[in-house]
Amino acid sequence: MSMASSSAFWKTIGMGVIAGMRSMSAPALLSSALRQHPSRRLAHSRLSWLQSSGASTGLKLLAGAEMIGDKLPNAPNRTEPISVVGRTLSGALVGAALYKLNRQKLLRGAAVGGLGAIAGTFGAFALRKLAADSGELPEPLPGVVEDLLVVAGGKTLLHHYQPRR
Repeated sequence: MSMASSSAFWKTIGMGVIAGMRSMSAPALLSSALRQHPSRRLAHSRLSWLQSSGASTGLKLLAGAEMIGDKLPNAPNRTEPISVVGRTLSGALVGAALYKLNRQKLLRGAAVGGLGAIAGTFGAFALRKLAADSGELPEPLPGVVEDLLVVAGGKTLLHHYQPRR
């Protein structure tokens, strides 16, 4: 595996995990990075919409709404099938875009991102349950900590994002 392939793989796994934690945050973070640094590699693809200001703004609003909704007592369980599917699709979208940006196979990126999202979904669920069961962090504090990890982790993964033109 080349250095560029390895970097794309781990970045995609990481952003997939972010999608598993907060389904709208991964696409919002990527769209924001693409808005600041658009790439011609996406310009004429079906993923070009990720670079638009409308998509960036809309995805940020959806991500914020998801973070607020997560703290509500009637928030659905992230491991319910429909939620897992949504998170997996979010990871697949981000993975496809990241692989396309690195001139790699779009479907492979979708698979890597989707698998990262599944891992993130169940891993974050286990950690959140552990935090809640310990009684050390009263609700909604574990959710706030998770939100901070999502934003900091996603920004860190995309920090050096400078697509090759």
